[in-house]
Amino acid sequence: MSAPDRLRIAGGTVYDPANGVDGEIRDVCIEGGRIVERLPADAPTLDAKGMVVMPGGVDIHAHFASSSCNHARRLAPDEHAADPAPAPALSEGEGPPRSGTGGTVPSTFTTGYRYAGLGYTTAFDAAVAPLTARHSHSELDDTPCVDGGIFVLMGNDEYLLRQIEAGERDRARDYAAWLLQATGAYAIKIVNPGGVEAWKTGQRNVSGLDDPIGGRSVTPRAILETLADAANALRLPHPVHIHCNNLGVAGNYATTLASMEALAGRRAHFTHIQFHSYGGGGGQPWSSAASRIIEYVNAHPEVSTDVGQVMFGPAMTITADAPVEYLLHKSSGRRWTNIDVELETGCGIVPLTYKDKAAVSALQWAIGLELFLLSTDPWRVVLSTDHPNGGSFLAYPALIELLMDRSVRDERLKQVNPKLLAGSALADGLAREYTLGEIAIITRAGPARLLGLTHKGHLGPGADADVTIYSRDPDIAKMFSTPRYVVKSGAVIVEEGQLRRAPAGRRLHVAPGYDQTVLRDLRRHFDRYSTVAFDNYPVRDVPGEPVAIA
Repeated sequence: MSAPDRLRIAGGTVYDPANGVDGEIRDVCIEGGRIVERLPADAPTLDAKGMVVMPGGVDIHAHFASSSCNHARRLAPDEHAADPAPAPALSEGEGPPRSGTGGTVPSTFTTGYRYAGLGYTTAFDAAVAPLTARHSHSELDDTPCVDGGIFVLMGNDEYLLRQIEAGERDRARDYAAWLLQATGAYAIKIVNPGGVEAWKTGQRNVSGLDDPIGGRSVTPRAILETLADAANALRLPHPVHIHCNNLGVAGNYATTLASMEALAGRRAHFTHIQFHSYGGGGGQPWSSAASRIIEYVNAHPEVSTDVGQVMFGPAMTITADAPVEYLLHKSSGRRWTNIDVELETGCGIVPLTYKDKAAVSALQWAIGLELFLLSTDPWRVVLSTDHPNGGSFLAYPALIELLMDRSVRDERLKQVNPKLLAGSALADGLAREYTLGEIAIITRAGPARLLGLTHKGHLGPGADADVTIYSRDPDIAKMFSTPRYVVKSGAVIVEEGQLRRAPAGRRLHVAPGYDQTVLRDLRRHFDRYSTVAFDNYPVRDVPGEPVAIA
């Protein structure tokens, strides 16, 4: 199919929850890469009768364009031969097409092609060290079909910790604004606040929010408060994006609740909360504390989350939370990589396989589903697998089927190790089944709203013309894994499951204002402590105009 400037998607059943459309048969009109209200009668038409029409998918949290992903690719060479990705047969003039490799961390071109093949048109890499941001932008340049951006890591960086310790909260805010601009980032990301810095100084980890970090008078609570207040004062489109302390540790739900309570009344996004919703510990066996976490989220509209669902099969754990990766390496005996990013953060990588007969993996799988099924507001509990930590983004169709079909879910539950599932709400028989409208929320409208992307995740006039069209199929996983058509910026890029075009994606970043006097102090800090010159640190010429800040 050609790529006309105008296109009418005619007669499809439209799910556009941001505009209150829930399964209505209507046309979607496109002109100049945007959704418009109407078109002339002779506009080119794509017949969508009997099909399901949704906005393009939006992935709020994944890892696909950071330097850590390159380390992960090198750590799993066996995957390259096992999952080759031949160059697609693109339409004339749409190239050159690129071959690559798949696996748990696909190569750049393959990542873009496979996102498009699922109907996803926007994705964010959720953890980029400032020092490596230039590398991430280069990877995004090579990831076609999706508009993308990065969240920049803060909370274990030396300059920020010094400002918090000195009580310089305003300077910390200006530093955060400068760092967002210098790295071409979209949002502030915190990973294990203070815990990575503590690990660098020989402290195993910080277990409580008020534990001092590495001999300083700084605490995780102070880091959370400083950066949450900075993001809100700067009016960033997306609030601070938080990976709590004590990830993956039995009993860590208490830390998660304490972190949420510490920021009560402030906008904050808590990411991959499945990994932070464990009961037990202190001599007690692992258990699910999902109901306690989701009860708090349901009652506090300022809090948003993504789940980080575990899916059985191969995964690659990649995180700036180096201490937890060391623990995983020691407990599993798996090979691993550890990286220390000077003065800023750390990184650990461990390949992993989640097995349905492993009790802890089964519990993690169940906890993620409990969080989804006990949520009362799908706009604030959105879909993710923390790709590739809980599983590949290619598992999204299978996850959607688990949410929409109780019989599939119950049958799968019979096959998993029940050892740690006593008291689990899932084991007790959660009957809820997501509707197509709710799926459109948790995969499209919800993440777009939480990211503050007013032109994404909906099909109203002025929105980006990113549209996914599915053929109805009783096999839900099959339906969502092979869209009939995918439209990106008004052009059909996937047709009958085949990639036809691979346009470059747009860059999404912000440029908040700040007091320029912070630069003098920053320059002194770089001169004294950094191996990178201050003038060489910022990323130059980030593509595209910054997203407007309200």
